[in-house]
Amino acid sequence: MSKEKQRREALIYHAKPQPGKIKVVPTKPYATQRDLALAYSPGVAEPCLEIEKNKEEVYRYTAKGNVVAVISNGTAVLGLGNIGPEASKPVMEGKSLLFKIFADIDGIDIELDTEDVDKFVETVKIIAPTFGGINLEDIKAPEAFEIERRLKEELDIPVMHDDQHGTAIISAAALLNALELTKKKIEDVKIVVSGAGAAAISCTRLYQAFGAKRENIVMLDSKGVIRVDRDNLSSQKAEFATTRNISTLDDAMVNADVFIGLSMADIVSPSMLTSMAKNPIVFAMANPDPEIEYDLACKTRKDIIMATGRSDHPNQVNNVLGFPFIFRGALDVRATKINEAMKMAAVRALADLTKEPVPEQVNITYDTTRLTFGKKYIIPKPFDPRLISTIPPAVAKAAIESGVAKAPIEDWGKYEEELLLRSGNDNKVVRMLHNRAKVNPKRIVFAEAELLDVLKAAQIVYEEGIAIPVLLGNKETILKHKKELEFDADVEIIDPRSDESNTVRTMYADKLWQMRKRKGETRYSARVNMGKRNYFGSMMLIEGDADGMISGYSRAYPKVLKPVFEVIGRANGVGKASTVNIMITERGPLFLADTSININPDAEDLAEIARMTANVANTFGFNPVMAMLSYANFGSSSDAEAQKVRQAVKILHEQNPELVVDGEIQTDFALNQELCHNNFPFSKLAGKKVNTFIFPNLDASNITYKLLKGLNKASSIGPIMVGLRKAVHILQLGASVDEMVNMAAVAVIDAQEREKRKKAKMGK
Repeated sequence: MSKEKQRREALIYHAKPQPGKIKVVPTKPYATQRDLALAYSPGVAEPCLEIEKNKEEVYRYTAKGNVVAVISNGTAVLGLGNIGPEASKPVMEGKSLLFKIFADIDGIDIELDTEDVDKFVETVKIIAPTFGGINLEDIKAPEAFEIERRLKEELDIPVMHDDQHGTAIISAAALLNALELTKKKIEDVKIVVSGAGAAAISCTRLYQAFGAKRENIVMLDSKGVIRVDRDNLSSQKAEFATTRNISTLDDAMVNADVFIGLSMADIVSPSMLTSMAKNPIVFAMANPDPEIEYDLACKTRKDIIMATGRSDHPNQVNNVLGFPFIFRGALDVRATKINEAMKMAAVRALADLTKEPVPEQVNITYDTTRLTFGKKYIIPKPFDPRLISTIPPAVAKAAIESGVAKAPIEDWGKYEEELLLRSGNDNKVVRMLHNRAKVNPKRIVFAEAELLDVLKAAQIVYEEGIAIPVLLGNKETILKHKKELEFDADVEIIDPRSDESNTVRTMYADKLWQMRKRKGETRYSARVNMGKRNYFGSMMLIEGDADGMISGYSRAYPKVLKPVFEVIGRANGVGKASTVNIMITERGPLFLADTSININPDAEDLAEIARMTANVANTFGFNPVMAMLSYANFGSSSDAEAQKVRQAVKILHEQNPELVVDGEIQTDFALNQELCHNNFPFSKLAGKKVNTFIFPNLDASNITYKLLKGLNKASSIGPIMVGLRKAVHILQLGASVDEMVNMAAVAVIDAQEREKRKKAKMGK
């Protein structure tokens, strides 16, 4: 993607369909006059009076306890420098978004038009009663140190400058684990810190809190080594001035055990790495490009433990592992501050979590057989679902033990359950889907590529590294649209009807005739069909010329299904192919089947659909808890439709006892754990959170998923085709560009899984 195109897309993203990235939504009913009378006058007077009597009641009657102010003056924004408060607002809105999606905290961005420390501090103090916590962001040093120090002293709510402490906490956890792997002690190692800004100072202080010795630390700024004989040092730099007679980074790196980079790209050379001690630990965290490129560093030193700030390498030091969860824990006990004990607790919790068995969901996301504690895994991954139930409790306990918690937690089990519920209201599944596809992208046929929206989707999957698109359609039209979209990449274009495709088309037609000559196919009809994109694309998969295909944007589902079934067909042992839609809801991801193919499946079909749907859930890293839905509950009706579902459940209980599945059951009982437990305590679903729903017929499933999508603004991934020989997925008519991108990622993952199974079978 060209820089100009990326620029335009970023501007459009922030401007449309409405400006900005966040909004305020009501959390209480407001439909009736009674609701409004309670929300405002006269009802609102009652909580006001209670808070007047006791200010702590503000946490009971308002949103204060879950609201964090993200405050900046725009003096040190990302890599942009001092760009001012207005220009910093998109970044602060982005930080607010991260608070919400990772920890369900409502972040409100506030940009202050002042570089005066006194005015900044006074303004924050004046507005502080509105918030449960203050996240300071992108404020230049040394003012940042003074602002945070004073606000922590003068306010009774948590205050943290994430630029300082976020990187410090994450890197400290990684450092402790790296030292454990190298069998080195923190009090003995020699540490070189490149950079002397807010993050570098805070990192070094935290390392000292864990035992690093000041005499073993050398810090450098843009002028070289910070030494005691240098003039005009700030108090923060003077704190780490060395007595050693060295001046350059080359000098400092000799026999160093640890390098901490928070400076600029490409300042560390291979010869510097070579001069370091045995088993060097190198955290090159400059963004977007590290102090030394990851592959070059690993090639130079085989014994290195390497971390960067980048997501495309192992051991990413990412602040999102810290700040959402630290504030979550602090808010939940009404901590008056975020102190050293709480930060150190977060460090230990992150370090310890890395050593625990990694959930399969995380392994699947990063396309690895099993992530285990070692040189390439010294810090948890950002998509690890355990973060929200691990870091906040550790921080909360430290707040209680250090005496800064106003509302101690008594039932820790219940608290952890509440935290897990907070993690189910965002698009983590979509992020995981794309991330996993990028690990090993496959050749995916876009069978309707001459249509502008389809080509847009193909462009996105190419530029994001999700898939390698193969474009089917009229070449002239595709090239014209590519020019309009500035899609300059040299992507394969195939026009099945063109003269240049004649040889391949003839070969494919002969293959099709051989496959279907006893099913009514003639040589002539096979040649005609091979001029059609869905036949041609399907044959590409059969012949191994592509790994997957998506189609259906412009045609009714059955019309696309016919050529796919004729050419691809069902996988061995599959009686009925079916489809699954993943609905991304506030409750978390829900797997619904069969949403597109089988009109009225019988009991055996329903059992097979349930098995295949369970496999889809497992593929995406979720343990399926399946409800076999009906209008009836557990024998309450003797009608044939209810009996069909009951018989399917019996088949599954007998043949697949490992599955958590039950029914027949009505949807409201399946969704409500308490309702199910109270009424049907004998059920396998009692007390469990159902995430997979098998419908009795196509009417029920298709109507339901489209209602969810249309009324509740739930995102849909699918229909995901299951039970075919190859990775083909058919879109719903008129699918959006985003839906096509997601389906392309599904096709890639499907192809990845098939490749794994094939290799495993060959290995046997």
